Amino acid sequence: GPVYDTILQGSMVFNPDGRHFAYAAGKAGKQLLVVDGRPGPECDGIVEGSLTFSPDGRVAYEVRSRNKQQVVIDGQPGPAYDAILDVTPVFSPDGGRFAYGAANGDSQLVVIDGKPGPEYDNVLHGSLTFSRSGGHVVYVARKGSKQLVVVDGQPGPEYDGLGEDNPVFSPDGGRVAYVAGMGDKWFVAVNREPGPAFDEIGEDCPLLSPDGTRLGYVARQGSRQFVVVDGQPGPDLDGIIEGSLVFSPDSRHVAYMAQRGNKELVVIDGQPGPEFDEIGEGNLVFSADGKRVAYVARNGGKELVVIDGRPGPEYDEVGEGSLVFSPDGGRVAYVARQGKQHLVVVDGEPGPACEKVDEGSLVFSSDGRRFAYAAQKSSKRLVVADGRPGPEFDGIAQGGPTFRPDGTLEYLASRLDSLFRVKQ
Repeated sequence: GPVYDTILQGSMVFNPDGRHFAYAAGKAGKQLLVVDGRPGPECDGIVEGSLTFSPDGRVAYEVRSRNKQQVVIDGQPGPAYDAILDVTPVFSPDGGRFAYGAANGDSQLVVIDGKPGPEYDNVLHGSLTFSRSGGHVVYVARKGSKQLVVVDGQPGPEYDGLGEDNPVFSPDGGRVAYVAGMGDKWFVAVNREPGPAFDEIGEDCPLLSPDGTRLGYVARQGSRQFVVVDGQPGPDLDGIIEGSLVFSPDSRHVAYMAQRGNKELVVIDGQPGPEFDEIGEGNLVFSADGKRVAYVARNGGKELVVIDGRPGPEYDEVGEGSLVFSPDGGRVAYVARQGKQHLVVVDGEPGPACEKVDEGSLVFSSDGRRFAYAAQKSSKRLVVADGRPGPEFDGIAQGGPTFRPDGTLEYLASRLDSLFRVKQ
């Protein structure tokens, strides 16, 4: 490669897929970045930690020249400012667009695709976000004592305050939602239109449904706490379990975990379910078609799975994260422990006992008719298919069993010095 006076220590880096390589070099008192062997513009210094690659391999970094800072994108320096904010520029998910914050004197602004936006007293650190498609960009700014949300360079209404986890885009980028406050009241605004005001809006809110058409969040009014979905408050409860609010994949249903007295329950589409000592956090699962829901509950030291509101058999433990629906939603399975024995429960029916079930190995065929998992029994490894134990081996390859599109089960296994491809 080219010869320079120095190569800056620790500056050599590959992009995530390994296709591009960059490093900082020194030449005659100046510094420059070399990307894939091509030298960039010379400057007084490259800002440490500023180098970032876009998902498609574009490169951006910050430089200092004559007491000013610039962002260099694909070797082309942008406008000069007193400072560049947030250390690294932000690329859109597809890499086609970029944005970064900058400061001139006491004012701050955001540069989007090389074009400077309006100036504010402050641009909130970490708020600069592109929509998933990259078609829209949003950030939070402060103007005097007020805060506002800026979407695609257009400032929105000014508020007394904004929520910390703000704002959020719908998956298609067509809607943006955020929590805002005026006086002692808080509300959720969607595309700048405010919803009803409450004493408090919960953390991790708001939540937009997968199709972007529905909105949910936790609110408090006086001593009452409830979930608001599409503007309609749900039942009053003693507490909503943080982070439990979830829409079904088809956006038609919504569920969350709540507290009533010293008991916990799941509310589905506004209807409270049975009460238990505890509901397992992170175990609320919808089927892919959104028609069914299951979760893990605890009662008196025992654990069970509730499927479509009906409690199943009790066990000493239900495997964390093991609850899974078949792709068609018709069947449900999970790993359970009774004493020292582990087993897989499918459609409420326990399978053969074993010493261990491999984590993440439980899988259904695409049509839901078949299921399989990897297990350990008496120091041997085997695959249980459709409830029937298969041949024993010394080892089952990582990743466990898989089903081919035609429903054939396939996995790799080893015995002594031999490797086998097993099909069933």
